[in-house]
Amino acid sequence: MPADPIDVLFVVLPDTLLLDLAGPAEAFRLANQHLRWRGQPEAFRLRYVGPQAEVRTSVGAHLTGIEPLPPVISAHVWVVLLGRLGTMSDVAWRLPVWLETRNWLAANLGPALQGQGGATRLLTICVGALMAADAGLIGRHRVTTHHELLNDLARMAPAAQVLGQRAFVDDGTLLSSAGITAGIDLALYAIAGHCGAAVAAAVAQTMVVFARRGPQADQISPLLAWRDHMHPALHRVQDAVCEHPEHLWNAAALARVALVTPRHLNRLFREQTGISPRDYVERVRLALAEQALAQGAPVTRSAELAGFSSPRQLRRARSRA
Repeated sequence: MPADPIDVLFVVLPDTLLLDLAGPAEAFRLANQHLRWRGQPEAFRLRYVGPQAEVRTSVGAHLTGIEPLPPVISAHVWVVLLGRLGTMSDVAWRLPVWLETRNWLAANLGPALQGQGGATRLLTICVGALMAADAGLIGRHRVTTHHELLNDLARMAPAAQVLGQRAFVDDGTLLSSAGITAGIDLALYAIAGHCGAAVAAAVAQTMVVFARRGPQADQISPLLAWRDHMHPALHRVQDAVCEHPEHLWNAAALARVALVTPRHLNRLFREQTGISPRDYVERVRLALAEQALAQGAPVTRSAELAGFSSPRQLRRARSRA
């Protein structure tokens, strides 16, 4: 992660869907919290910007203290465009706040997305994708939005590859989601990419949500997989293994973390995840080794970082996988 936190700019307009804002914002806040608990610096600085200092949200609650739209977007900024109440004919083209925000995006975010090596990103939730299209920011990207708006998005961004039946889509500097709870999935995915899968899994556990598979992955990362349960003992074990894969994770050590007997832990793992504790440890270590290898680390170093005793043990694990 860069030394300075990323500025996450939530663009707040009148009638913003409150959950589109609050869900992802809580995910980023919790990521900072878990990083502090690990003795690491916070990764995100949350800001709320828009053309009006006070707005009424979709549920009637008012938000105040909204910053003006900044005249310059610097590097390491993520701009989040949120969903809003109403049909496209209600929210777009006719409203001054929509037009002002659209023009600001075109003039400031467009050049930033092109010129900073991917440090600046655009995240859209629900109708936010249509605002991005109206500002000319979609281009030929792969993109999604709420299922009721897919045809509108295709008309507004004819060169784009509009994907339906997707919770969210990652296409480089543009990350788009279907809306509401999918905005939380998108935030967890972005957190995992920036802070690591272990932090994202911890956030998902705190929020009591299931971390969905990444949109471009062939399979769920082992650091995020087998988390679709609510058992605190298993979460403690999974957190410990992901954070310290180099430990000697035999049955007794895992059971001490879970505060149960080794036999009971094995039964819980098979009931809740379908695999054994030993298999889980090996798959996490293998995923970490593969990441290290992909980043250019030698086999011996990759095995060491992942917690394998030797390259030979790593090769055996890969063979079993």
